[in-house]
Amino acid sequence: MSIIDNINKLFDHRIRLGIMSILMVNEKVNFKRLKELLEVTDGNLASHIKALEKAEYIIVEKSFIDRKPNTQYMATKLGRAEFKKHIEALENIIKKQMK
Repeated sequence: MSIIDNINKLFDHRIRLGIMSILMVNEKVNFKRLKELLEVTDGNLASHIKALEKAEYIIVEKSFIDRKPNTQYMATKLGRAEFKKHIEALENIIKKQMK
């Protein structure tokens, strides 16, 4: 087994890594907050969210608050498990390099 076997290609991009990192420590986060935290454009964020949603790593919940659209995102059980596996793989690479 290679030390990079559990590295998840979907988390290679810094924006997707950032989205999942934020969702791992927050139950729900809305689009505006993700955009502010990651300092990205609407289109850029939307395309990365779509990739995570397609992989079923996040759930999108749309609603209205005072007649304004509000889109919230949550990590799925699968998304949480895959992200933890990815982080553990990175930690293992670092540990092997320190020996």
